[in-house]
Amino acid sequence: MNNIVERLSKLSLINRIVIGMGIGIFLGIFVPSLTVVGILGTVFVNALKAIAPLLVFFIVMSALAQHKEGHETNMKSIVLLYLFGTFGAALVGVIASFAFPITMTLAESTTEVTAPQGIAAVLETLVLKLVDNPVNALVSANYIGILSWAVLFGMAFRRADEPMKNLLKQVSDATSHVVKLVISFAPIGIMGLVYTTVSENGVGVFANYGSLILVLIGSMFFVAFVMNPIIVFFMIKENPFPLVLRCLKESGVTAFFVRSSAANIPVNMQLCKDLGLDEDSYSVSIPLGATINMAGAAITITVLTLAAVNTLGIQVDFLTALVLSVLSTIAACGASGVTGGSLLLIPVACSLFGISNDIAMQVVGVGFIIGVLQDSCETALNSSTDVLFTAAAEFRQWKKEGRNIQLNPQLAELE
Repeated sequence: MNNIVERLSKLSLINRIVIGMGIGIFLGIFVPSLTVVGILGTVFVNALKAIAPLLVFFIVMSALAQHKEGHETNMKSIVLLYLFGTFGAALVGVIASFAFPITMTLAESTTEVTAPQGIAAVLETLVLKLVDNPVNALVSANYIGILSWAVLFGMAFRRADEPMKNLLKQVSDATSHVVKLVISFAPIGIMGLVYTTVSENGVGVFANYGSLILVLIGSMFFVAFVMNPIIVFFMIKENPFPLVLRCLKESGVTAFFVRSSAANIPVNMQLCKDLGLDEDSYSVSIPLGATINMAGAAITITVLTLAAVNTLGIQVDFLTALVLSVLSTIAACGASGVTGGSLLLIPVACSLFGISNDIAMQVVGVGFIIGVLQDSCETALNSSTDVLFTAAAEFRQWKKEGRNIQLNPQLAELE
């Protein structure tokens, strides 16, 4: 047993996660009543969700307090990439829906939550989140509010003396250390999450929605392996796949099982640090991306909306589809970084075609039925792209400065 533990400790975190996944699948199939294993996954996710708000607040505040005038942060490029990538993903969803038109048997709504009543309601919610009580923002994991207050406090602390700035840095480092400790338990946590998925969800539930799932996941794979690499190549003028694959492996795999962009923030922060990125940039861009970089959500909104349109026999021209892409981009930015956040924005898109809220909420019900796969793939795409675009923007800056990104020791293993 000691030899096994010693060998496991020498493996990389990703390899240990793969082993944990295998054990979770095995136990889920053959011992489905062993609920204690599933609890391990719940504990892991809750730990990530608990530490993520503190990590974002302290690391952003500290980074801004230490910020030197004239230092480039690449935030403009990153935000533009977020918005362009989300719009491109919405277009991919529209094109896929036109190429493979899907109809569905509408199910009864499986949720009692209330969807936003229009795009204006989505934007109003975003603005109100900006000025949320800072304590409430931390407690409720409102990352827009956390970011806004962290930025204000960080800029205010620029006037503080060096001992105070050092204290902020030490608190930030201590929080990061706690995050590393939590992430070290990822293999056990993901084992529990996989166990729960396998033991509670048989493949039969997806039989009636196979075509819909294929269009959704196929669109997400296209974005991950075709569109995103093209965008990254345009930014860095080098082979994008080493970076794309690393982001999917180290961020996407965890996000797939955690199913929460917010909970995956600590994982993304650590990956950015491992890539040697500027903390001033990624400390802001990663939590921001968990809120507004929603390529997977845009695909979900467009594909399910057009499936409802096809089911009802509504004709859609190209111009209306283009408007749907823009609307889905804006709506996706308002999707919360938690499980199933994008589904509640579907009624907003359905309203473009005059579809009633009752029918739209039935579409949301279908979304919850296929959510085990749809939401997992969506979160993996969303969260891994946060790191991908943050890195692409900074690597572009490195190229302008004459720095060769292949010389980064953290990327050497990918050559």
